[in-house]
Amino acid sequence: MHHAALTIDPAFRVGDVDPRLYGSFVEHMGRCVYTGIFEPRHESADDDGFRGDVAALVRELGTPVLRYPGGNFVSGYTWEDGIGPRENRPTRLDLAWRSVETNEIGVDEFTTWARRMGSEPMMAVNLGTRGIDAARNLVEYANHPGGTYWSDLRRGNGFAEPHGIRLWCLGNEMDGPWQIGHKTATEYARLAAETAKAMRRMDPTIELVVCGSSHQRMPTFGDWEATVLRETYDLVDYVSLHSYYEQRGDDRGSFLASGANMDRFIESVIATCDHARGVGQHRKRINLSFDEWNVWYQSRFPGEDNLDWGERPRLIEDQYSVVDAVVVGSLLISLLRHADRVRIACLAQLVNVIAPIRSEPGGPAWRQTTFHPFALTSRHGRGTVLRVEPTGPTYETSWMGEVPVVDATAVRDESGVVTLFAVNRDQHEPVTLTVDVRSLPTLVTGEHVGVFDTDPEATNTAGHPDRVTPTRVADVKVADGTVTAVLPALSWNMIQLRTG
Repeated sequence: MHHAALTIDPAFRVGDVDPRLYGSFVEHMGRCVYTGIFEPRHESADDDGFRGDVAALVRELGTPVLRYPGGNFVSGYTWEDGIGPRENRPTRLDLAWRSVETNEIGVDEFTTWARRMGSEPMMAVNLGTRGIDAARNLVEYANHPGGTYWSDLRRGNGFAEPHGIRLWCLGNEMDGPWQIGHKTATEYARLAAETAKAMRRMDPTIELVVCGSSHQRMPTFGDWEATVLRETYDLVDYVSLHSYYEQRGDDRGSFLASGANMDRFIESVIATCDHARGVGQHRKRINLSFDEWNVWYQSRFPGEDNLDWGERPRLIEDQYSVVDAVVVGSLLISLLRHADRVRIACLAQLVNVIAPIRSEPGGPAWRQTTFHPFALTSRHGRGTVLRVEPTGPTYETSWMGEVPVVDATAVRDESGVVTLFAVNRDQHEPVTLTVDVRSLPTLVTGEHVGVFDTDPEATNTAGHPDRVTPTRVADVKVADGTVTAVLPALSWNMIQLRTG
């Protein structure tokens, strides 16, 4: 059996967790909105047409922020189409996903629903086919109390109080040639800067996220961020990162090392942001919004140009396995490890589309395997992240080179409870993990739960929604300042240590 060790010491802090690290993403894509969160004829639907069974799972998942309405969708979106009486709203063709958009859900309905879920909206504006005017009008519509054209229009639509949306994205993936209204870095930087000025004049309290590279393999990665930040540094608060992961062929070892790649990506963007700070002699620091991340088997997706036109089509409804859950858990560890600079993150997406929650039209809703590490980390990973440096075995990957078998981080909450999150990347052997907690003498006992299975390909389905659930591994006790736990092969683990 492998052996690994780490030390937890409250003196070695990374930073406090912004709860928005546990955000998700609702895009008008596939069945995320229609028959996902919204299905008026479903037996569980509320008076506004939103599914009650899905809502219960969203609340359980624990997402303090929800990005909306895209994604690629937003770059061709006319937000005014989604307000006012539904019978007067136009049906449009969405060029991003070759879908028929009915506009039954818009900013008013989504914002109201999100807050019922305990979430704040993170609203994206269209900087593809539109720009400054549409963006500042949307801020006025959403946030101004009344007495102006757009705010009074909102009031006339039945929403007397301002929505008070604080977090805004300046477009989406504008460096991508697939994006409607794709721009060069210079073109986007100038538009983002002027849009940011107008939006802030409308509401000085908002926070703004500027587009970083669509992913780290883009040929302009790094240069894009540097160019954009030269124009926007003092006007924005965050730069975005997007990254998706999948197993390529039979190279599961590299897939399990996805967290190491996420670490490298985050650290590269931080370096670029801090370089821009130094060159521009700015006082503030730009933080990161990792507002699209997940496991996505893109190799199975035929591409947007090969899709048939349709209303609420089934798009990228990936079914997730135990392996995928372990990877999602490890990516959460990477985000926590950088909690001092990654303040916002959004698991993409929330329902049906590469999502932790699945639903069927007129049928059930259920938790995918990836739901469990996310929900448990969101619930218990609140507080201060402590830096831990595991020592132990490593293995060689074709993608990331040598990586540790055990990856881990720890979070201490206000009451003194310490939660250790750890993955065992070894596909065949358990690992005995020794945890030194001598610097936390009040810790006495705890519990170890994990996500693992004898079949790494096991999934949850509508017929068997609880095939994979968190397993209680053992009670744990602190003895002479040390905790010992056995991490099953190919597993995600949560070990909670409580005070006496």
